[in-house]
Amino acid sequence: MTPKSLTIAEIAASIGARAEGKTELRVIRAAEPHTAGPEDLALAMDPKYAGGLEKGQARAAVIWDGADHRTLGLEAAIYISRPRLAMAGIARVFDPGPEIAPGIHPMSVIDPTAEIGEGAAIGPFVTIGAGVKIGKGAQIASHVSIAEYAQIGADALLLQGVRICHRVTIGERFIAHPGVVIGADGFSYVTPEKSGVEQIRDTLGERKDFREQTWSRIASLGGVEIGDDVEIGANACVDRGTVRATRIGSGSKLDNMVHVGHNVQVGRDCLLCGQVGIAGSSVIGDRTVLGGQCGVSDNISVGSDVIAGGASKIFTNVPAGRVILGSPAVKMDTQIEINKAVRRLPRFMAKMEAFQKSLSAGKTGDGSESA
Repeated sequence: MTPKSLTIAEIAASIGARAEGKTELRVIRAAEPHTAGPEDLALAMDPKYAGGLEKGQARAAVIWDGADHRTLGLEAAIYISRPRLAMAGIARVFDPGPEIAPGIHPMSVIDPTAEIGEGAAIGPFVTIGAGVKIGKGAQIASHVSIAEYAQIGADALLLQGVRICHRVTIGERFIAHPGVVIGADGFSYVTPEKSGVEQIRDTLGERKDFREQTWSRIASLGGVEIGDDVEIGANACVDRGTVRATRIGSGSKLDNMVHVGHNVQVGRDCLLCGQVGIAGSSVIGDRTVLGGQCGVSDNISVGSDVIAGGASKIFTNVPAGRVILGSPAVKMDTQIEINKAVRRLPRFMAKMEAFQKSLSAGKTGDGSESA
Protein backbone atom coordinates (compact mmCIF):
# COMPACT_ATOMS: atom_id res chain seq x y z
CA MET A 1 0.00 0.00 0.00
CA THR A 2 1.33 3.42 -0.99
CA PRO A 3 1.72 5.63 2.10
CA LYS A 4 -0.89 8.37 2.38
CA SER A 5 0.52 11.86 1.86
CA LEU A 6 -0.94 14.63 4.02
CA THR A 7 -0.19 18.32 4.43
CA ILE A 8 0.72 19.78 7.81
CA ALA A 9 -2.42 21.93 7.58
CA GLU A 10 -4.62 18.84 7.05
CA ILE A 11 -3.12 16.99 10.00
CA ALA A 12 -3.45 20.02 12.29
CA ALA A 13 -7.08 20.52 11.29
CA SER A 14 -7.89 16.84 11.92
CA ILE A 15 -6.62 17.00 15.52
CA GLY A 16 -7.79 20.54 16.28
CA ALA A 17 -4.29 21.98 16.64
CA ARG A 18 -2.45 25.09 15.42
CA ALA A 19 -0.03 24.86 12.50
CA GLU A 20 2.68 27.37 11.56
CA GLY A 21 5.31 27.70 8.84
CA LYS A 22 5.07 25.96 5.46
CA THR A 23 1.78 24.24 6.25
CA GLU A 24 1.48 22.99 2.66
CA LEU A 25 4.45 20.70 3.29
CA ARG A 26 3.48 17.03 2.81
CA VAL A 27 4.45 14.09 5.02
CA ILE A 28 3.73 10.37 4.72
CA ARG A 29 4.32 8.96 8.21
CA ALA A 30 5.00 9.78 11.86
CA ALA A 31 8.45 9.06 13.31
CA GLU A 32 10.65 9.56 16.35
CA PRO A 33 12.68 12.78 16.06
CA HIS A 34 16.15 11.18 15.82
CA THR A 35 15.09 8.79 13.02
CA ALA A 36 12.75 11.09 11.09
CA GLY A 37 13.49 11.75 7.43
CA PRO A 38 12.47 14.67 5.19
CA GLU A 39 9.06 13.12 4.45
CA ASP A 40 8.31 12.23 8.07
CA LEU A 41 6.42 14.12 10.74
CA ALA A 42 8.66 14.06 13.82
CA LEU A 43 6.91 13.61 17.16
CA ALA A 44 8.78 15.98 19.49
CA MET A 45 5.95 16.86 21.85
CA ASP A 46 8.15 17.57 24.87
CA PRO A 47 11.30 19.73 25.29
CA LYS A 48 13.29 16.59 26.12
CA TYR A 49 12.98 15.52 22.47
CA ALA A 50 14.51 18.73 21.08
CA GLY A 51 17.95 17.11 20.81
CA GLY A 52 16.50 14.34 18.68
CA LEU A 53 15.42 16.87 16.07
CA GLU A 54 19.05 17.85 15.56
CA LYS A 55 20.00 14.22 14.88
CA GLY A 56 17.12 13.61 12.46
CA GLN A 57 16.24 15.15 9.11
CA ALA A 58 12.63 16.14 9.72
CA ARG A 59 11.37 19.29 8.06
CA ALA A 60 8.16 19.29 10.12
CA ALA A 61 7.29 18.16 13.61
CA VAL A 62 4.63 18.11 16.30
CA ILE A 63 6.04 20.26 19.10
CA TRP A 64 4.99 21.63 22.47
CA ASP A 65 3.24 24.93 23.03
CA GLY A 66 5.78 27.68 23.72
CA ALA A 67 8.42 26.26 21.38
CA ASP A 68 9.63 28.05 18.23
CA HIS A 69 9.87 25.77 15.21
CA ARG A 70 12.33 28.10 13.49
CA THR A 71 14.90 27.89 16.28
CA LEU A 72 14.48 24.10 16.18
CA GLY A 73 15.45 24.09 12.49
CA LEU A 74 11.98 23.18 11.22
CA GLU A 75 10.12 24.50 8.21
CA ALA A 76 6.68 23.77 9.70
CA ALA A 77 5.21 22.62 12.97
CA ILE A 78 2.00 21.57 14.68
CA TYR A 79 1.72 23.01 18.21
CA ILE A 80 -0.03 20.93 20.89
CA SER A 81 -0.65 21.18 24.64
CA ARG A 82 -1.67 17.61 25.53
CA PRO A 83 0.76 15.14 23.95
CA ARG A 84 -1.10 11.86 24.47
CA LEU A 85 -4.34 13.29 23.16
CA ALA A 86 -2.51 14.65 20.13
CA MET A 87 -0.88 11.24 19.67
CA ALA A 88 -4.31 9.60 19.52
CA GLY A 89 -5.36 11.93 16.70
CA ILE A 90 -2.11 11.62 14.76
CA ALA A 91 -2.13 7.83 15.01
CA ARG A 92 -5.68 7.81 13.70
CA VAL A 93 -4.69 9.99 10.74
CA PHE A 94 -1.80 7.76 9.67
CA ASP A 95 -3.28 4.36 10.53
CA PRO A 96 -3.91 2.55 7.22
CA GLY A 97 -6.12 -0.09 8.86
CA PRO A 98 -6.43 -3.66 7.61
CA GLU A 99 -6.53 -4.37 3.89
CA ILE A 100 -9.87 -6.13 3.42
CA ALA A 101 -11.28 -5.93 -0.08
CA PRO A 102 -14.82 -4.53 -0.37
CA GLY A 103 -17.58 -7.06 -0.82
CA ILE A 104 -17.68 -10.72 0.17
CA HIS A 105 -14.73 -12.97 -0.59
CA PRO A 106 -15.77 -16.06 -2.59
CA MET A 107 -14.06 -18.36 -0.08
CA SER A 108 -16.36 -17.29 2.76
CA VAL A 109 -19.54 -19.13 3.76
CA ILE A 110 -22.55 -17.02 4.66
CA ASP A 111 -25.94 -18.48 5.53
CA PRO A 112 -28.65 -17.18 3.17
CA THR A 113 -30.72 -15.93 6.12
CA ALA A 114 -27.92 -13.67 7.37
CA GLU A 115 -28.30 -9.93 6.80
CA ILE A 116 -25.11 -8.13 5.78
CA GLY A 117 -25.17 -4.33 5.84
CA GLU A 118 -24.26 -2.09 2.94
CA GLY A 119 -20.57 -1.51 2.30
CA ALA A 120 -19.34 -4.54 4.24
CA ALA A 121 -15.90 -6.00 3.51
CA ILE A 122 -15.61 -9.70 4.33
CA GLY A 123 -12.35 -11.58 3.86
CA PRO A 124 -11.68 -15.26 3.09
CA PHE A 125 -12.60 -18.23 5.30
CA VAL A 126 -15.24 -16.28 7.20
CA THR A 127 -18.34 -18.21 8.35
CA ILE A 128 -21.57 -16.43 9.22
CA GLY A 129 -24.49 -18.41 10.62
CA ALA A 130 -28.24 -18.35 10.30
CA GLY A 131 -30.11 -15.21 11.27
CA VAL A 132 -26.98 -13.13 11.86
CA LYS A 133 -27.35 -9.37 11.43
CA ILE A 134 -24.28 -7.26 10.64
CA GLY A 135 -24.50 -3.48 10.28
CA LYS A 136 -23.29 -1.37 7.41
CA GLY A 137 -19.60 -0.71 6.86
CA ALA A 138 -18.41 -3.78 8.76
CA GLN A 139 -14.86 -5.02 8.13
CA ILE A 140 -14.36 -8.70 8.82
CA ALA A 141 -10.91 -10.22 8.34
CA SER A 142 -10.09 -13.84 7.51
CA HIS A 143 -11.03 -16.85 9.65
CA VAL A 144 -13.69 -15.03 11.66
CA SER A 145 -16.76 -17.02 12.69
CA ILE A 146 -20.08 -15.49 13.70
CA ALA A 147 -22.60 -17.97 15.04
CA GLU A 148 -26.36 -18.04 14.60
CA TYR A 149 -28.52 -15.06 15.51
CA ALA A 150 -25.64 -12.85 16.63
CA GLN A 151 -26.11 -9.13 15.99
CA ILE A 152 -23.30 -6.67 15.33
CA GLY A 153 -23.79 -2.93 14.77
CA ALA A 154 -22.46 -0.64 12.06
CA ASP A 155 -18.76 -0.03 11.34
CA ALA A 156 -17.49 -3.05 13.23
CA LEU A 157 -13.91 -4.24 12.77
CA LEU A 158 -13.33 -7.93 13.47
CA LEU A 159 -9.74 -9.02 12.94
CA GLN A 160 -8.31 -12.44 12.21
CA GLY A 161 -9.69 -15.43 14.09
CA VAL A 162 -12.37 -13.64 16.12
CA ARG A 163 -15.18 -15.91 17.38
CA ILE A 164 -18.61 -14.44 18.02
CA CYS A 165 -20.85 -17.11 19.52
CA HIS A 166 -24.60 -17.54 19.16
CA ARG A 167 -27.09 -14.89 20.23
CA VAL A 168 -24.47 -12.30 21.13
CA THR A 169 -25.55 -8.67 20.70
CA ILE A 170 -22.91 -6.01 19.96
CA GLY A 171 -23.31 -2.28 19.33
CA GLU A 172 -21.75 0.04 16.77
CA ARG A 173 -18.06 0.68 16.04
CA PHE A 174 -16.98 -2.49 17.82
CA ILE A 175 -13.32 -3.50 17.46
CA ALA A 176 -12.16 -7.05 18.20
CA HIS A 177 -8.49 -7.96 17.83
CA PRO A 178 -7.21 -11.39 16.74
CA GLY A 179 -8.34 -14.37 18.77
CA VAL A 180 -11.15 -12.68 20.71
CA VAL A 181 -13.93 -15.03 21.86
CA ILE A 182 -17.29 -13.51 22.78
CA GLY A 183 -20.03 -15.71 24.18
CA ALA A 184 -18.38 -18.99 25.18
CA ASP A 185 -20.09 -20.81 28.03
CA GLY A 186 -19.36 -19.71 31.57
CA PHE A 187 -17.33 -21.86 33.96
CA SER A 188 -20.26 -23.18 36.01
CA TYR A 189 -20.34 -26.61 37.68
CA VAL A 190 -22.05 -28.12 40.72
CA THR A 191 -21.74 -31.28 42.83
CA PRO A 192 -24.66 -33.32 44.28
CA GLU A 193 -23.56 -32.44 47.83
CA LYS A 194 -21.56 -29.49 49.09
CA SER A 195 -18.16 -29.49 47.42
CA GLY A 196 -14.89 -28.88 49.20
CA VAL A 197 -14.90 -25.34 47.86
CA GLU A 198 -18.33 -24.64 49.36
CA GLN A 199 -17.23 -26.08 52.70
CA ILE A 200 -14.17 -23.85 52.76
CA ARG A 201 -16.29 -20.82 51.97
CA ASP A 202 -18.51 -21.63 54.95
CA THR A 203 -15.71 -22.41 57.40
CA LEU A 204 -12.93 -20.16 56.02
CA GLY A 205 -10.35 -22.90 56.20
CA GLU A 206 -11.70 -26.04 57.88
CA ARG A 207 -12.45 -29.02 55.66
CA LYS A 208 -14.94 -31.41 57.26
CA ASP A 209 -14.45 -34.46 55.07
CA PHE A 210 -12.90 -35.77 51.90
CA ARG A 211 -14.99 -37.80 49.49
CA GLU A 212 -15.44 -38.53 45.84
CA GLN A 213 -17.39 -35.89 43.97
CA THR A 214 -18.37 -35.38 40.37
CA TRP A 215 -19.06 -32.09 38.66
CA SER A 216 -22.29 -31.47 36.75
CA ARG A 217 -22.17 -28.78 34.10
CA ILE A 218 -24.54 -25.78 34.30
CA ALA A 219 -25.25 -24.68 30.74
CA SER A 220 -25.15 -20.96 29.95
CA LEU A 221 -28.61 -19.89 28.80
CA GLY A 222 -27.91 -16.15 28.79
CA GLY A 223 -26.07 -14.18 26.15
CA VAL A 224 -23.56 -11.36 25.95
CA GLU A 225 -24.58 -7.74 25.37
CA ILE A 226 -21.92 -5.20 24.39
CA GLY A 227 -22.54 -1.49 23.94
CA ASP A 228 -21.21 0.98 21.36
CA ASP A 229 -17.54 1.93 20.88
CA VAL A 230 -16.17 -1.07 22.77
CA GLU A 231 -12.71 -2.42 21.88
CA ILE A 232 -11.46 -5.83 22.96
CA GLY A 233 -7.80 -6.90 22.75
CA ALA A 234 -6.24 -10.06 21.38
CA ASN A 235 -7.20 -13.39 22.96
CA ALA A 236 -9.60 -11.82 25.43
CA CYS A 237 -12.70 -13.81 26.40
CA VAL A 238 -16.16 -12.69 27.50
CA ASP A 239 -18.35 -15.56 28.73
CA ARG A 240 -22.09 -15.70 28.25
CA GLY A 241 -24.38 -15.45 31.25
CA THR A 242 -25.99 -18.37 33.02
CA VAL A 243 -29.49 -16.89 32.78
CA ARG A 244 -29.10 -13.12 32.41
CA ALA A 245 -26.67 -11.67 29.89
CA THR A 246 -23.08 -10.74 30.61
CA ARG A 247 -22.82 -7.02 29.77
CA ILE A 248 -20.07 -4.59 28.80
CA GLY A 249 -21.05 -0.92 28.72
CA SER A 250 -20.46 1.50 25.89
CA GLY A 251 -16.99 2.96 25.54
CA SER A 252 -15.23 0.31 27.61
CA LYS A 253 -11.85 -1.03 26.47
CA LEU A 254 -10.47 -4.47 27.29
CA ASP A 255 -6.78 -5.24 26.82
CA ASN A 256 -5.21 -8.49 25.60
CA MET A 257 -5.98 -11.69 27.52
CA VAL A 258 -8.70 -10.18 29.72
CA HIS A 259 -11.29 -12.65 30.97
CA VAL A 260 -14.80 -11.52 31.87
CA GLY A 261 -16.73 -14.33 33.55
CA HIS A 262 -20.40 -15.28 33.28
CA ASN A 263 -23.05 -12.79 34.44
CA VAL A 264 -20.46 -10.02 35.00
CA GLN A 265 -21.73 -6.47 34.46
CA VAL A 266 -19.04 -4.01 33.31
CA GLY A 267 -20.05 -0.34 33.22
CA ARG A 268 -19.41 2.41 30.69
CA ASP A 269 -15.95 3.73 29.74
CA CYS A 270 -14.01 1.22 31.84
CA LEU A 271 -10.40 0.22 31.19
CA LEU A 272 -9.52 -3.42 31.91
CA CYS A 273 -5.78 -3.86 31.38
CA GLY A 274 -3.88 -6.98 30.33
CA GLN A 275 -4.62 -10.26 32.12
CA VAL A 276 -7.41 -8.86 34.25
CA GLY A 277 -9.78 -11.60 35.39
CA ILE A 278 -13.29 -10.92 36.69
CA ALA A 279 -15.07 -13.88 38.23
CA GLY A 280 -18.75 -14.64 37.74
CA SER A 281 -21.60 -12.33 38.74
CA SER A 282 -19.43 -9.41 39.83
CA VAL A 283 -20.39 -5.82 38.98
CA ILE A 284 -17.91 -3.18 37.80
CA GLY A 285 -19.09 0.44 37.86
CA ASP A 286 -18.63 3.13 35.22
CA ARG A 287 -15.19 4.57 34.41
CA THR A 288 -13.39 2.05 36.58
CA VAL A 289 -9.77 1.19 35.75
CA LEU A 290 -8.31 -2.21 36.66
CA GLY A 291 -4.52 -2.36 36.17
CA GLY A 292 -2.76 -5.33 34.62
CA GLN A 293 -3.24 -8.71 36.31
CA CYS A 294 -5.96 -7.47 38.66
CA GLY A 295 -8.26 -10.18 39.88
CA VAL A 296 -11.85 -9.66 41.01
CA SER A 297 -13.54 -12.34 43.10
CA ASP A 298 -17.04 -13.55 42.24
CA ASN A 299 -20.29 -11.94 43.39
CA ILE A 300 -18.81 -8.63 44.54
CA SER A 301 -19.31 -5.01 43.52
CA VAL A 302 -16.61 -2.55 42.47
CA GLY A 303 -18.04 0.97 42.38
CA SER A 304 -17.77 3.60 39.67
CA ASP A 305 -14.55 5.60 39.26
CA VAL A 306 -12.45 3.07 41.15
CA ILE A 307 -8.78 2.77 40.16
CA ALA A 308 -7.02 -0.48 41.06
CA GLY A 309 -3.24 -0.67 40.74
CA GLY A 310 -1.61 -3.52 38.85
CA ALA A 311 -1.82 -7.03 40.33
CA SER A 312 -4.39 -6.00 42.93
CA LYS A 313 -6.61 -8.82 44.15
CA ILE A 314 -10.10 -7.65 45.02
CA PHE A 315 -11.99 -9.95 47.41
CA THR A 316 -14.55 -7.55 48.90
CA ASN A 317 -16.86 -4.78 47.72
CA VAL A 318 -15.13 -1.51 46.82
CA PRO A 319 -16.96 1.83 47.23
CA ALA A 320 -17.13 4.30 44.38
CA GLY A 321 -14.14 6.55 43.78
CA ARG A 322 -11.62 4.58 45.83
CA VAL A 323 -7.99 4.04 44.73
CA ILE A 324 -6.79 0.59 45.78
CA LEU A 325 -3.68 -1.56 45.59
CA GLY A 326 -2.33 -4.86 46.88
CA SER A 327 -3.42 -8.38 47.70
CA PRO A 328 -5.84 -8.27 49.33
CA ALA A 329 -6.58 -4.85 47.88
CA VAL A 330 -6.81 -1.97 50.35
CA LYS A 331 -6.63 1.82 50.02
CA MET A 332 -3.51 2.72 48.07
CA ASP A 333 -2.03 4.89 50.83
CA THR A 334 -2.54 2.04 53.31
CA GLN A 335 -0.81 -0.42 50.97
CA ILE A 336 2.11 1.94 50.52
CA GLU A 337 2.56 2.04 54.30
CA ILE A 338 2.34 -1.78 54.37
CA ASN A 339 5.03 -1.98 51.69
CA LYS A 340 7.28 0.37 53.67
CA ALA A 341 6.78 -1.72 56.80
CA VAL A 342 7.63 -4.93 54.95
CA ARG A 343 10.85 -3.39 53.62
CA ARG A 344 11.78 -2.43 57.19
CA LEU A 345 11.21 -5.94 58.56
CA PRO A 346 14.79 -7.26 58.02
CA ARG A 347 16.27 -4.32 59.95
CA PHE A 348 13.60 -4.63 62.63
CA MET A 349 14.28 -8.37 63.04
CA ALA A 350 18.05 -7.74 63.21
CA LYS A 351 17.47 -5.19 65.99
CA MET A 352 15.17 -7.61 67.82
CA GLU A 353 17.81 -10.36 67.60
CA ALA A 354 20.49 -8.00 68.92
CA PHE A 355 18.17 -6.93 71.73
CA GLN A 356 17.48 -10.54 72.69
CA LYS A 357 21.22 -11.30 72.74
CA SER A 358 21.85 -8.28 74.98
CA LEU A 359 19.15 -9.47 77.36
CA SER A 360 20.65 -12.95 77.45
CA ALA A 361 24.12 -11.54 78.07
CA GLY A 362 22.78 -9.66 81.09
CA LYS A 363 21.59 -12.86 82.79
CA THR A 364 23.60 -15.48 84.77
CA GLY A 365 23.27 -19.16 84.07
CA ASP A 366 20.65 -19.60 86.86
CA GLY A 367 18.58 -16.78 85.44
CA SER A 368 19.55 -14.13 88.00
CA GLU A 369 20.96 -10.80 86.90
CA SER A 370 24.73 -10.53 86.79
CA ALA A 371 26.54 -7.86 88.83
